[in-house]
Amino acid sequence: MFEQDTALIVLDVQKAIDDPKWNSKNNPGYVDAIARLLTEFRARDLPVIHVRHQEANPASTFYANGPGQPFKDEALPIDGETVITKSVNCAFIGTDLENHLRDRGITRLIFTGVVIHNSMDVSIRAAHCLGFDCHLPLDATTAIDVLDANGKRFDAQTVFDLYAAVLASEYCNLTQSSDVIAALPA
Repeated sequence: MFEQDTALIVLDVQKAIDDPKWNSKNNPGYVDAIARLLTEFRARDLPVIHVRHQEANPASTFYANGPGQPFKDEALPIDGETVITKSVNCAFIGTDLENHLRDRGITRLIFTGVVIHNSMDVSIRAAHCLGFDCHLPLDATTAIDVLDANGKRFDAQTVFDLYAAVLASEYCNLTQSSDVIAALPA
């Protein structure tokens, strides 16, 4: 059972991901799963941490002064929820996320957000290396198509499946949002 030592991490769920650049997502219902998790964590007064990505590059959909900066409506922070701002893909680099978690006695992290093959992957790996118990509900994340250096396209589902397999091999427990919700205190 997940208790007060468990936090929901909502990573990069910003309007930036509605840009056409991100249209190849494999899991179109991922934001709905995140919204359900937010509702259940809030109902039980469990910690929720939103991570906002801000880039200095004006060409990025996550540009600090761009239209993609706001959180998506389905994942807006509410009063009392922590917001961490990062400028690189890892939520632990250049932020106070680790100290924030340790100061509150949080040892278990439920990761949600975008995308499994970038910020999700590196943040989960870092959290694991820092000793946190990591869980990834697969219906609460997504991937997009990836081009390699030679122009070969890997479709979003293939990318998603590969990264999920790698993360499950050592770094986190794969689950579904319904299983996380079922494990929350009544």
